[in-house]
Amino acid sequence: MHGPNILVTAAMVAVFALVHLFIGRLKFLSAAPRSRWLSFSGGIAVSYVFLHVLPDLGVHERAFATALAMGDSLAESLVYSLALVGLAAFYGLERAVKRSRARSREAGDGDRIEDHLEWVHVGSYALLNLLIGYLLMHREEYGTWSLLLYFVAMSLHFMTSDFGMREDHTAAYDARGRWVISAAVVAWLIGLAVTLPAVVVGFLFAFLAGGITLNVLKEELPEDRESRFVPFLTGAAIYAALMLGERAMV
Repeated sequence: MHGPNILVTAAMVAVFALVHLFIGRLKFLSAAPRSRWLSFSGGIAVSYVFLHVLPDLGVHERAFATALAMGDSLAESLVYSLALVGLAAFYGLERAVKRSRARSREAGDGDRIEDHLEWVHVGSYALLNLLIGYLLMHREEYGTWSLLLYFVAMSLHFMTSDFGMREDHTAAYDARGRWVISAAVVAWLIGLAVTLPAVVVGFLFAFLAGGITLNVLKEELPEDRESRFVPFLTGAAIYAALMLGERAMV
């Protein structure tokens, strides 16, 4: 990849890290009912899942079929099974976090999660960030507009998911979690020196696609989030229009 692209992606990584580090200072996101900006960001993230993440599973399906010498139908089932496993794993983690917080409240320890779960929760987000950082340099689609759309979607996804994570355990996030998650994005540096086999990236992407899908939906669908439909729909429509326009120019 040429120098200017490296500088651009380095700037994007810096923005990702800043979102993680300073989400707690964006006071306008704490509005009740839910901030219009969070619902708008959620709409963009959902649009990204349906127009980019899910179609990309098809690309990795072909990599599976080639590398593992299997038929197209089996490769398709495998890649979507991995996405399902990822969704189930992240859902199980979210349920474990909620139960841990309930146990802490019952024990009089406040609204917090147990230490071992804190690290598992943060670690899951760090793993997601590792892949996102790596894909800045090794994406299936190249081009300025494609990279920009990816950057916007991921930045707003981080804003939404970090806000939710910080609400779940504020003290732990501010003290430790945000630093670990921010450091994980620096997997971008790994992408400068290492190119993983397509099938390995496919396995990781498929598994984490389920996690991305769950994280996006869990921030918008629960009733207690008090989401705003119009900003959500606006974000989804704008991002979909931009992505369709970008594809039309290819």
